[in-house]
Amino acid sequence: MAKGRCLCGALAYQLDGPYSAMIHCHCSMCRKHHGTGFATFVVAPIAGLRWISGQDRLALYRSSPKGVRTFCSACGSAGPSTMPEHGIAAVPAANLEGDLGIKPQGHIFVGSKAPWDAITDALPQFDAYPPGFGAEGVPRPAVTPRAGVTEGSCLCAEIGYEATGAPVRMMCCHCSRCRLGRAAAHATNVFFKLDQFRWVRGAALATEYKVADARFHTAAFCSRCGGKVPKPAADRGIVVVPAGSLDTDPGLRPQAHIFVADKAPWFDITGPVPQFAGMPPG
Repeated sequence: MAKGRCLCGALAYQLDGPYSAMIHCHCSMCRKHHGTGFATFVVAPIAGLRWISGQDRLALYRSSPKGVRTFCSACGSAGPSTMPEHGIAAVPAANLEGDLGIKPQGHIFVGSKAPWDAITDALPQFDAYPPGFGAEGVPRPAVTPRAGVTEGSCLCAEIGYEATGAPVRMMCCHCSRCRLGRAAAHATNVFFKLDQFRWVRGAALATEYKVADARFHTAAFCSRCGGKVPKPAADRGIVVVPAGSLDTDPGLRPQAHIFVADKAPWFDITGPVPQFAGMPPG
């Protein structure tokens, strides 16, 4: 049994085993909902999901005819999903506490993964669902790139934005706040200067949650779908853009894994990108 919660703690639940799978999903809906390159789910019998508190804070968004995504209406963290037709619950692994006794077994929907997301481990990869799962993916609209402009949107597409010119940097953060807020192994953020950025539509739907004891950490999400959206920081002159919300290639790739001293015990960092226990020097 593992306990889980959202970033603000309003949602609390537990998941009993046996855990039948842990999987990384790279589909565009997971990327937008979680705001990063992929979401990682633990799969268990639906009867093993038990709510402790916060169901009154649980928001629902129907992302497909058969799919309902949940999130905390206060902080935006993605919550558990259930698939009654298969008798299973899929719970974000990053929101479960401790060593779960299972590690990721593969990558799904790599056929629609983000261009900046490089898979460097040796786990099996599937373009969509694994064979024999009994479900099909949902087609998503593509965005035609414009030279010199990076575009993005939330899951429901009611919020849209664009940034002109090259980003300043791109980082993968493994701190506990990012893992809880994004309900993912890590957050991948792209940073632009404030004067490069503008909202195209739906800015009024963007909701923010400031972590009380953090100097800067503020989660930003669409109040309608829970999709992660940019957070302009006027005091620092930057905009923090969740890379999973991007619709076009920013032209930059992750430059570092930071706060790896806090990384999830079930996630192994592979590949050549530099790693830092906390923030990089300087």
